[in-house]
Amino acid sequence: MAVRARLTAPQPAQQEWPWHEAKVGSLPVSLMFSGDRRMEAESYLASGYGIRLSFEAQPAGWTRLEELARVWQPNRLKGIQVGANHGTPFLGATQVFDLRPVPRKYLALERTDDANNRFTTSGSILVTCSGSVGRTTLAHTAHENVLISHDLLRVDARTSEWWGWIYAFLHAPQARAMMSAAQYGHIIKHLETSHINALPIPLLKEEHRSQFNISVRRVLDTRSKAYELSVAAEAIYTEVFGELEIESLDEIGFSKSVLSLSKGRRRLDATVNGPSHQKVIEHLSTQGKLQSLVEAGFDIWLPNRFKRVAAIEGIELIGSSNLFEVNPDLNKRIQDGDFGDDHKGRVQAGWMLLSRSGQVYGLNGSITIATAAHENKIVSDHVIRIAPNENLNVRTGYAFVALSHPELGRPRMKSLAYGSSIPEIEVADVQAMQIPRIDRRLENKIADHAEESSRLQAEADILERQLAKDAEAIIDKFLVGHLDMIDH
Repeated sequence: MAVRARLTAPQPAQQEWPWHEAKVGSLPVSLMFSGDRRMEAESYLASGYGIRLSFEAQPAGWTRLEELARVWQPNRLKGIQVGANHGTPFLGATQVFDLRPVPRKYLALERTDDANNRFTTSGSILVTCSGSVGRTTLAHTAHENVLISHDLLRVDARTSEWWGWIYAFLHAPQARAMMSAAQYGHIIKHLETSHINALPIPLLKEEHRSQFNISVRRVLDTRSKAYELSVAAEAIYTEVFGELEIESLDEIGFSKSVLSLSKGRRRLDATVNGPSHQKVIEHLSTQGKLQSLVEAGFDIWLPNRFKRVAAIEGIELIGSSNLFEVNPDLNKRIQDGDFGDDHKGRVQAGWMLLSRSGQVYGLNGSITIATAAHENKIVSDHVIRIAPNENLNVRTGYAFVALSHPELGRPRMKSLAYGSSIPEIEVADVQAMQIPRIDRRLENKIADHAEESSRLQAEADILERQLAKDAEAIIDKFLVGHLDMIDH
C-alpha cells in the first residue's frame, strides 16, 4: 500500500502516561476472612486504612468505638410536608451545620414515622453519613424541638466520662481519614453505623478525659449562648417594629406604575417591586427614619474575580458557604496574590460579609459579621464586603440585625437578586439598601447582643479546632508507642 505524502512530520509515539501515576498495592487474601470483604481498591489504598492498621498493630491501649458509644441511625424519613403554621420544623444534614439554622421544610409530626428518635438533645454528637462523610458536630440550643435528618448518625457515649474524648477523637484528622477510607459509593459516598462502630480509639486516662469533657462542654455552652444572643437581638428588633404578617401577595400577580418603580434601578425584576417587599418598607418607615448603608458610613465593594491556583503551602480559601457554617472544613489552599482589591482578598473582624450569588432559597442574600477566625485568609470573590469607614454613625451589630432579621431584613436582601439560573446581587443595590434608625439606646442594645453572638461563634470554632489538634497529637504519640496518656 502506498504511503501518502504528509504535510507534517509524524508525531513520536507516546511511551509514558503523561498525567499521573497509578496508585497500586497488594493485599493478603486473609483480609477477606477478617471482616474486610469490600473489593473497592480506594478503601485499601487510602491513608485512613494505613492508620487503622497502625492502631490494630498496637498490643494494648485501644478499643473499638462501639465499646464506648452507641452509634445508631433513624430509619429513612418518609414525612409529609405541610405549611409552617401546621408542621414541625425539619433540618437537613447540611443545615444542622448552619450558624443560624433556618428550616425550609415543615413536616406533619403525627404522620412522621419514629418521630421521637428524630429529635436531638443539646450535647448529642452527630456525624454526616452521606455526601461529605465523617463531619462531626454537637447539637445545641438551635436544634432542640426540630426534626433532624436521618443522614446524620447519632453517637451516644455509653458513659458521660467518655463523651468529650469521643467528640474530640471524631474531629481528629486521623479519625476523619479512617472514616473516609471506610466510605462506599461511586457518586454519593456513604457511611454505615458499622463503620463508625469499628473505629479504633485510644483509651485515654481519666484525668485527660475530664479535660476534654470540660473543653467540649465549653464549646457547647459558647455556641448555645451565641445562638441565644442572636435570637434575643432579633426579638428586640421585632418588639420595636411589631410583627408583620406577609401573605403571598407576589404569587398571585400584581400591577405597578412605571413611575413608582425603585428609583435608580432599571431592572424590572418583580421581587424588589412586589407588594410584599413594599409592605416591609412601609412597616419599617412607621417606626424610624430610613437611611442607606452608604449614608450610615459603610464602604461596600466586591473584589474582581480572581483565579484559584491550588497550592499545598498556600493561603486558606473561605468560600461563601463556609461563612455561614459552624467550624467549616477549610480544605482549600490557593496561591497568594493581589485578588483585585486593596485588602488583597482579606477581610477584617467587624466587617459584614454578604453572599451575593446562588439560589435565593439558600445562601444568596445571607449576611454575617466577620470575626478573628476569618482574618488572614482569602474570602471568596462571590462575597460583598460591607466595611465601616470614618463616617460611621451606626453600630455594625445593629445594621447586621436590620439586614438579617428573618422577617424584616433577610427577605429584603434576597429581593435584590436578579437572574434565573444563578441569581446575583449587585453592589449598587446593596449601597442603596436602607435600614431604619431608632432610639440609640435600643440600637446599642441590639448591637451588643449581635456583636457578642458573633464573637462567641468565633470562640467556639477556635476551641473546636484546638480540640482536633490536641486529639491529633495524642493519637500520633499513641501510634509510635508513647503510652503516658493512655490507660493500658
